[in-house]
Amino acid sequence: MMIYNTLTRKKEKFVPIGSPVTVYACGPTVYNFIHIGNARPLCVFDVLRRYLEYSGFKVKFAQNFTDIDDKIIKRAGEEDTDFLSVSERFIQEYKTDATGLGIREADIHPRATENINEMLDIIEILLKKGHAYQIPCGDIYFSAKSFPNYGNLSRQNITELVAGARVELDENKNDPLDFALWKTSKPGEPSWDSPWGPGRPGWHIECSAMARRHLGVTIDIHCGGQDLIFPHHENEIAQSECCNGVKFANFWLHNGYINVNNNKMSKSLNNFFTVREIAEKYGYEPIRYLMVSSHYRSPINFNDEIIQQCVNSISRLKNFKENLNFIKKNQVSLSGVDITEDINKYKESFISFMEDDLNTAGALSSIFEMIKCANTHLDESELSKNSLDSLIETFDLLTSILGITPKNRNNSLDPEIEDLIAKRESARKNKDWELADKIRKILESKNIMLEDTQAGVKFKKIVP
Repeated sequence: MMIYNTLTRKKEKFVPIGSPVTVYACGPTVYNFIHIGNARPLCVFDVLRRYLEYSGFKVKFAQNFTDIDDKIIKRAGEEDTDFLSVSERFIQEYKTDATGLGIREADIHPRATENINEMLDIIEILLKKGHAYQIPCGDIYFSAKSFPNYGNLSRQNITELVAGARVELDENKNDPLDFALWKTSKPGEPSWDSPWGPGRPGWHIECSAMARRHLGVTIDIHCGGQDLIFPHHENEIAQSECCNGVKFANFWLHNGYINVNNNKMSKSLNNFFTVREIAEKYGYEPIRYLMVSSHYRSPINFNDEIIQQCVNSISRLKNFKENLNFIKKNQVSLSGVDITEDINKYKESFISFMEDDLNTAGALSSIFEMIKCANTHLDESELSKNSLDSLIETFDLLTSILGITPKNRNNSLDPEIEDLIAKRESARKNKDWELADKIRKILESKNIMLEDTQAGVKFKKIVP
């Protein structure tokens, strides 16, 4: 498998350190509902994990929760509650959305507040090695220029980073690029004991500590959104490698941005949408589909038209799956056309796309090409039994890798509707076409559409 490595700016063959493959994904800061921009890395790197496992690798997947942060503290103050109540509430809300999006739970969900001791250990080592220093107020900062490779991930020189990047402004710092490892506690804020007095960790140290504790000093893959390249991931590399003396991560994967109507998503433009808001209108499945419909490094433009296209694509997948299940259940007499060779060709095409830097857009096209080929024969019930079985197995496999396996529609019928369908079938057997047509119209008035096939009658509920 070839993966584009942000650190080297080229595709490289993925060769793991050992088993299991270690993957660290930066998770949410839990002070609010996740927005659609957060949903993209969740879905993309869930697919990465699924595909690695399909390819035979054992995977140890860690995704953190930042449960102590200025935004969490601010929200707690606004709600007159404590920061743990805020973070715990939104962790649970995250889990609701993640489940809806089909995100498999991480093997490890470390929380920042549960890894304070690990952070303190790293800070002490950095101080002893001369990579960190304490300022008069008690805060401890990492010295960016003490790490010769600082800026390699973002491919910017230090001057450019100072001029245009999000750096923490503090006149007591030795250099504008230096970043906080430990912040001295302020009145009313949560704090933990440390050798330098009560305080709390800076943002960047959290992930270095959690990755080291749960995955090791060198991990296979570190991933997250493109917006995290600088300063977060740049700072993670610097502090981790200065502390541990070895490479932090072999591969760095970053997904592209999501824009809304061709504009950057922001509350000031009134185009900021949470996953929950979109799901209440369209459901979670189209959101998941949107996230895998483009190559993960390409930007996605979100709008109502595009999400509706995703709704329609999901409907195509559901119709196809229901058609397969209907034929299988009713044991249609199939005439024997064998398309297993074609099915294998589409499966190989799918795998080829996925092997090429997780090209989910190409992989999706292989699924729909397979559906197009199969429908040519399904319409006339021309498939062999082996072909039908292979089609069902392959369809389920490929859609499960992308996390878009169609969920069953609620096709249960009221007894009255079932009785009408049975009476219509009886009328057709007796060649009472007038009664059969009359019952069909009654059913249509109740939003039930019928389709007569060789295997019997199929029905579909139509949402008014």
